[in-house]
Amino acid sequence: MTQESRHPALFTQVDITAATNPISDEDSSEVSQLLRQVVAGQDRHNELLEELVNQLGSAQRQRALELRQWKQSNPRLAKACRAAAEALSRVQTEFLERLTDEVNGDPEVLLEGDFMLTEFVDRFGPRLAHLNGVLQVLSQLSSTPNAATPPNPA
Repeated sequence: MTQESRHPALFTQVDITAATNPISDEDSSEVSQLLRQVVAGQDRHNELLEELVNQLGSAQRQRALELRQWKQSNPRLAKACRAAAEALSRVQTEFLERLTDEVNGDPEVLLEGDFMLTEFVDRFGPRLAHLNGVLQVLSQLSSTPNAATPPNPA
């Protein structure tokens, strides 16, 4: 038996020349109609995106205006919030150092059993979440006005 008769040919000849089928007027009009529908859909999509951006932007501008008015009404408290945020930021840094020291000290213990992982999360998780929340509020109430935000027109 020869080599060729044991294995069928893997490759066959394929004609890859371009077909010269002209597009009929009917096909051309159908393609044009489909393209018009795609463009109309894209236009509608763009309009919806613009509306969404405008709505989100107006809510953000309203919130910035309310914060600016609050800071103007309570300048002493805004300064106190800034000092508290700076102090709490130092506390957060120290807390994160302790947390990372514990994790990096013996990571295998956390991997070995659910009890130790649960104990770790119970000990550090709620404190970290609450500390971050308080720090975020203090930071927002004490931040200086953003240069990109226009001043109050009133």
